[in-house]
Amino acid sequence: MTEYRSRTEKRRAAETSSNKNQKPSKKKSKGKRSLFKKLFISFAIVIVVGLLAGVATAAAIISGAPELDPDELMLAEGATVYDVNDNEIGRLHGNEARSYRTIEETPQHVQDAFIAVEDMRFYDHMGVDVRRVGGAVIANITGGFGSEGASTITQQVVRNAFLSADKSMSRKVQEQWLALQLERQFSKDEIMEMYLNIIYFSHEAYGIGEASIRWFDKESLEELTIADAAVLAAVPRRPSYYNPIENPENAENRRNLIISMMEDQELITNEEAEEARNTNIEDQLDYTPADDSIGHTSFINHVMREIEQIDGLEIGDLYAAGFDVYTTIDVEAQRYAEQVIQTNDYISGFPDDPAFQVGFTMLDTNTGGIAAIVGDRGGEEVLRGDSYAMNRVGQPGSTVKPMLDFGPAIDNLGWGTGQTLVDEPHSYSDGTEIRNASGNYSGQVTMREALVRSLNIPALKAHQEVGKEEAHEFANRLGMEFDSVEEGNALGSQYESPETIAGAYAAFGNDGVYNDPYSVRKIVFTDEREMDLTPESTRAMNDYTAYMVTDMLKDVVTDPRGTGTAANIEGLPLAGKTGTSNFGDGERDNVPAGGVPDIWFAGYTPEYTAAVWTGYENRGAGYLLGEEHQLARNIFRTIMTEVHSGMDVSDFQRPDSVCEQGGELYICGGTPDMPDEPEVSEEISDLTAGFDEGNNQIIVSWNFPDEAMDGVSFIVRHGVNGQGMSDVQESSDRQFVLTDPERESTHNFEVVAVRDGEPIDSAQTSVEIAEAIEEEEPEEDEEENEEDEAPEEDQSPPEDADESDEPTPTPPTDEGDNGEGEGGSDGDDSSDDGEDPEEETQSETTNDDDDDNDE
Repeated sequence: MTEYRSRTEKRRAAETSSNKNQKPSKKKSKGKRSLFKKLFISFAIVIVVGLLAGVATAAAIISGAPELDPDELMLAEGATVYDVNDNEIGRLHGNEARSYRTIEETPQHVQDAFIAVEDMRFYDHMGVDVRRVGGAVIANITGGFGSEGASTITQQVVRNAFLSADKSMSRKVQEQWLALQLERQFSKDEIMEMYLNIIYFSHEAYGIGEASIRWFDKESLEELTIADAAVLAAVPRRPSYYNPIENPENAENRRNLIISMMEDQELITNEEAEEARNTNIEDQLDYTPADDSIGHTSFINHVMREIEQIDGLEIGDLYAAGFDVYTTIDVEAQRYAEQVIQTNDYISGFPDDPAFQVGFTMLDTNTGGIAAIVGDRGGEEVLRGDSYAMNRVGQPGSTVKPMLDFGPAIDNLGWGTGQTLVDEPHSYSDGTEIRNASGNYSGQVTMREALVRSLNIPALKAHQEVGKEEAHEFANRLGMEFDSVEEGNALGSQYESPETIAGAYAAFGNDGVYNDPYSVRKIVFTDEREMDLTPESTRAMNDYTAYMVTDMLKDVVTDPRGTGTAANIEGLPLAGKTGTSNFGDGERDNVPAGGVPDIWFAGYTPEYTAAVWTGYENRGAGYLLGEEHQLARNIFRTIMTEVHSGMDVSDFQRPDSVCEQGGELYICGGTPDMPDEPEVSEEISDLTAGFDEGNNQIIVSWNFPDEAMDGVSFIVRHGVNGQGMSDVQESSDRQFVLTDPERESTHNFEVVAVRDGEPIDSAQTSVEIAEAIEEEEPEEDEEENEEDEAPEEDQSPPEDADESDEPTPTPPTDEGDNGEGEGGSDGDDSSDDGEDPEEETQSETTNDDDDDNDE
């Protein structure tokens, strides 16, 4: 018991004890702690539940991961390729393209180059780099899942060997799990060896050993320099972009970045880094092409490029994991096309010049699938990284007229094939004059005739009527892309590829439905998952537009005036168009008359579509002259004849939207821009009068359209020496004969066309008759007879008759191309068949389209 020294001390102690036992302030504090405790417990529960759910989900995902089979790590293989009929044609590259190297054969600086750029903490982590994962998580939150990866070298090994190439969360979890397991079973050196042998460098090289041979011609890895190692380490991130053969500048830039990273990580000295950076990449490379186990290099090259553009695929994953690639190739057609283009066994007249090139693409008209493709004359496009079938190689000239001129006019303005345009002096909107190949003008012509004869001026007028923006939009729907919207494109001034032109032409043969040309139908992964790569079809134009253009293009190859008759195949429904470009004024040095840089032919049947370009690897490196103008047409005809052999090909089917009258097509029911029926001329033409001395009679004849003859008769009036005329005949005949005419007189005639008593049109002519011949003076008779016969020359057409309608001894020419306004266009002429040099010069100076296209 406590003792107090006084009562006061005892009272104060009691008051202090009482204050300690008071509760108000404690109640308030306890309330705050209670709320915090509840929040903490709730948050903890959420975390625990989330963790449990995450663990359960991860466990489920991991349980579905494939087994870690060590054999798979060593035997990864290239894709197996199948043709259009699902028949296997070979592997892209298997063991033939892989030269296995052990870790003991691989110098440390080669390993360090990959570690520096791919996984700098490779020797510190256990398969997953937690620090990189954290950075990737932040990037994926801000940029979307898959925006940045955190794969270690170990993860890349298991992904290439066991997993599909998609970027899903499930695959990433499985990848990390398998990476941890791989690190438990194998040493770091073993994993590095796997990585260096499984990695994809290009379609010619898997693994560092094969890449060393292909690019540096170094069988031993010991020969690889630091600069070489940095080039190799640069490629796997983007194999096509950093390929040192195809893109040396890109490869050199990344090589130098990797060298700097090695220097920063103290894997090499400053001196070694400086020496490596100063190495010229061209001096490093010593390219040695691999043997192609499949062949058909042009087609496989297209497959490679197409796959590299697929979102969600990493190119190394695709080529190293044994995928099955189902393509569109028709092997027989591909093989035949290669033989025709890359040998002299089928076509003569190829220039004996290695710079001369050919680009050829053949599609299935209905699907857009590439059946055959030849990228150049020598089959070396892989070596150069070029393909004259896929790249924009030259100005297509008049082959674009269906896409930029007449097709848009039908689709946007409702024109029929009989729509008339005036072929006359004309200019671009900026005042630059253009001309036709012939240098002449034909007056009023139909759209059909303008396309058949390839007249430039009516084509440009159609383009201007539609409007260049609308015309370019029409062409865009057919796969054509333009750097700028220019009027000159109407005559083919832009550069295009045979693949693009073929794709556009196929839409006309496919009822107006466009398919983007493609070579890969689907990919089947090792886990049996399929990726369908067939492009979606789109309607690019009305069905009546496609059919009318097709019907006109059929005349291009069958009409004697057509520019494409050399490409025609008897008995096959075929539509097509030529195209020729010209050198500009500044490019004509040392180019003879008739020399041109590019000649094209594009055409289609209901089954196949093909486009051919012939020219030189660099504009100005050569020119096509004489018989060389026919090469594109001959290539087209030869290959298309073979691929259609034995096929029963039906003609193009006319849709219900198209009607016909007088041989011309129009939209049934008419449009606001076109009458229900084509307009028919009701004019008297070609009125002539000539004296027949032998029968002593004057013969008067004229023309009048048959389709306008309903209810029409002709009144013929006659007068002598300018005196009054009187009616001498009224009938539906288009001829009048006057017997025993008065001599030494001028006989005047007038013909009046009438319907229901009302005049429609009239025309006048006259003929002069000399005095009668005196038979008793035979010598003089002969001279007088010559004088008497002279007036018969007046029976020739009037001076304003269309020169283009007169017969010509030379073959039909690609007349319309080659005006002064635009340089990319057709100009096939008599020189193509070896005709008279004067004719060749006259025609060639106006080859397809206009010279300014070359600007």
